[in-house]
Amino acid sequence: MSLDLSNYELRWPTALFVAEGEHALHAAGPSWDERVTWLLTEALVGGTAVADFAAISAAAQLSNDPWVTSASRWGTAHKTQKDEQSAWLKELLARASELQHATAPRPYWPQRQGQRAASVFRAERSPRKDFARLISAFAEDGYLTEAFGAYCVDDHDDLPDASEIIEDRLGIADLWPLAWENWDEDTFYGLIEVFHDLVSRPRTRWHHSYSGCGWHHQEFHHGPARILYRWKVNRLLREAGIEYELAAEGEELGRLVAVTDDARSALVHRTLNDSAPGILGDVDHAIALFRRRDTSIENKRSAIVALARVLEERRALIKEHLGKDEGALFEIANRYDLRHRNAGQHGDYADAFLDWIFWWYLATIELTNQLIATRLAPQASSDESSATGPEDPFSHSSFRS
Repeated sequence: MSLDLSNYELRWPTALFVAEGEHALHAAGPSWDERVTWLLTEALVGGTAVADFAAISAAAQLSNDPWVTSASRWGTAHKTQKDEQSAWLKELLARASELQHATAPRPYWPQRQGQRAASVFRAERSPRKDFARLISAFAEDGYLTEAFGAYCVDDHDDLPDASEIIEDRLGIADLWPLAWENWDEDTFYGLIEVFHDLVSRPRTRWHHSYSGCGWHHQEFHHGPARILYRWKVNRLLREAGIEYELAAEGEELGRLVAVTDDARSALVHRTLNDSAPGILGDVDHAIALFRRRDTSIENKRSAIVALARVLEERRALIKEHLGKDEGALFEIANRYDLRHRNAGQHGDYADAFLDWIFWWYLATIELTNQLIATRLAPQASSDESSATGPEDPFSHSSFRS
């Protein structure tokens, strides 16, 4: 079997599609094909993949098999059909990296003609309006059903008040249904963070035909929903030129933080994932202080001081590898207006200096993480059963100030 992927386009992150596909592939129960159909409907553009999946059937081949009795024909056909559909899905997941991602259409004639038309087009594509549409799409696909409930012709008397649910979290009344024209900046950004915590993906659904009631969603999971939500919202913010993004890990998970380049984002990811438990809390908090949307100069100073304390704890390791030059690493934190805040310190430097020293210190912590991992590698290979990660031999609480 070899799939023709030319007609398939992803509207999900590739890794999320593969992860949810693997879950669906191994799910049990009579509604297995409906679960897969729902995934394909959500994750791929159009109905081509759904139609291809539904077309797979071995029933026609079995109907001409003289050795299949009428009593066993249905069960054998059903099993064979699922086997073939499973094989189709396995190949699709294995080749998911080959799938193209759906992109916005190129500008049409009115948008290409003149400055006035372009300005009108941009005004119509307000990021707040686009966000309201995005939330409506999530709601239609059942991603808010666990939080807000869903209307049913048979049971609609005890639905929670969605506006009150949002108000309990954000402290602002009457925000549902969404009216993007009335939002100020803080309300807009607050709603972005609130809905991150509210969405959950329904992995199954069933159609209630009575009185045209429609689809009912079930089996909700926050993890995949939040991954998809961050991906879509961050793309919306990026296209609008807004220099914030929803954090994907750490203390600020699901909260808006300042956008950094890919290299610095990768540095944050590696440092959070590789730091020993003894320093992880300090490093995580420092990153959160520095990147949060409403950060201040004082917060940035505090973040640098927190990283300096971690490096002070590892000073012996740094000196071992840098020799006498290790003192230069701490001279900035000690002599400039960061830590001790006394009259002898220098304070006449630009705010951009704080960015430089923060990323320098964070990169140095990553370096020391690598040095420690190299040193502990033989020990780790002989004791892989430890679930808490290697202890940091250079972390001592007596060094903290």
